[in-house]
Amino acid sequence: MKWFYNLKIATKLIVSFGAVQILSLILGFNAIAAMGRINQASDDLAQNWMPSVQAVMALRVDLGDFRRWQLAHILGNDEKLYDTYEKRMTDTLATFKADSERYQKLISSPEEKAQYDAFVTEWQQFVAENPKLVEASRKGLKDEARALATGTSAQVMTALSEKLNKLVKLNVDGGDAASDAATATYNNSRLIIVVLLVATVVLGMLLALWVARIVARPLQEAVSVAKQVAGGDLTQEIEVKSQCETGQLMGALKDMTGSLQSLVAQVRSGTDTIATASGQIASGNQDLSSRTEQQASSLEETASSMEELTSTVKQNADNARQANQLAQSASGIAVRGGDVVGQVVGTMASINESSRKIVDIIAVIDGIAFQTNILALNAAVEAARAGEQGRGFAVVASEVRNLAQRSAAAAKDIKTLIGDSVEKVDAGSRLVDQAGATMDEIVASITRVTDIMSEITAASQEQSSGIEQVNTAIVQMDQVTQQNAALVEQAAAAAESMMDQAAHLSQVVSAFKLSASAMAASATQAPPRARKAAPAAPARAVSPPPAKALPPARAAVKAPAKPAADEWEEF
Repeated sequence: MKWFYNLKIATKLIVSFGAVQILSLILGFNAIAAMGRINQASDDLAQNWMPSVQAVMALRVDLGDFRRWQLAHILGNDEKLYDTYEKRMTDTLATFKADSERYQKLISSPEEKAQYDAFVTEWQQFVAENPKLVEASRKGLKDEARALATGTSAQVMTALSEKLNKLVKLNVDGGDAASDAATATYNNSRLIIVVLLVATVVLGMLLALWVARIVARPLQEAVSVAKQVAGGDLTQEIEVKSQCETGQLMGALKDMTGSLQSLVAQVRSGTDTIATASGQIASGNQDLSSRTEQQASSLEETASSMEELTSTVKQNADNARQANQLAQSASGIAVRGGDVVGQVVGTMASINESSRKIVDIIAVIDGIAFQTNILALNAAVEAARAGEQGRGFAVVASEVRNLAQRSAAAAKDIKTLIGDSVEKVDAGSRLVDQAGATMDEIVASITRVTDIMSEITAASQEQSSGIEQVNTAIVQMDQVTQQNAALVEQAAAAAESMMDQAAHLSQVVSAFKLSASAMAASATQAPPRARKAAPAAPARAVSPPPAKALPPARAAVKAPAKPAADEWEEF
């Protein structure tokens, strides 16, 4: 019967109720068959035997009526009565024929058929003698008619009556037999139905008790196991005895108990680890909180230093802006000075050219004076030759010579002065050229200085904007650090709460009883303890850097990311 234990509960119920239903079907079919047999007997009795008896009795009545009308016809003495009795005999024959035909349809056995055929044969003989009797009676031959009636006719009449009695007895016996068969069928069917009913009830009760026991006992064991698990006892051994739903339930409870043992063991080990780790986290959070507070104070000092640096950079930017304006003004003045020096160079070149022309003119004058002097000498010679006539001309020539000499001397002095002036003008021209070149260099230098001052001004403005952004970022970092300090305090409180909850959870889990194997397995699967947090390094005080010249603005270079442990210690 192991196979029945392994069936599913639904299949067990179907098999059990199926067996009861099969017995019920057998009981029902037997009852229906018995009722059919009883119904058949009842139908035979109602539709065959009783109608047959009625038909035979009707034939007996018809036979009696016919005999009575014969005798009445013999006793009659009137033609009208003869006609009436003859008509009645004719009607009786018609009635007998109808009753005979009705009875023929009800004949159910060869014996009854033979007896009926014998009755019909004698009836036909009896009817065949009737015309003789009627004719003798109608002619008034009463004695002959009575002799016919009491002779052979009477014997035939007696034989017909006996045959009808036999037919009646045959049909009555058939009806009794049908009734007895129906009674026997009823008694047998009742006994069989009672036996099957009792067997069905007993089998149904036995199957119900058996199935209930098969289903209820594992469920009771499962309830007992569930209660023990609910009470914290995980040490019981669960045996799976079948593969049906209850066996699957016990298997699931066994797996659940094993899983709970492993889970509780791991949770117990985990709670110990969590308790230790939460204590370390709480200690680390306290240390981190103090470190964060130190960082907040350092950020405040850094923010104040950045504010001072911001004001200094702003002042430098303003000074650079003013210097830029002055450089631009000096550049304009230098440009105008360069233009004036250029004009002076041009004027000195014109003067140098005019001096050279004056030297040439003086050279012409000196040549003229030299020729005049020669002419005056020639005139004096000619005047000396002329004697007294030429004395006046000699005086004039002498004067002319004196004038020529003086003119030559004056031209020589002027030439010397003009030469000296030309040399000075040349030197002045060279100096003016050098001054022009110098002014050009000065203008170019001032232009470069102006450009550099413009770049310095732009860089100072960018530095001022960047330092303002840095100052804003530091202020935000200060705020975030303050928030972080609050969050760290909350984390410390949460860690302490987690430590309390871990202790409470450890107490709750300790209520479960575990087997030695489960404890050993949990010991091998226990996670490593949390590494103790490193002691907090003291926060470094942030001091403002010494003021120094700011370089030109450059593209910002992203600093490499620091480890997470250093992010809380320095920025």
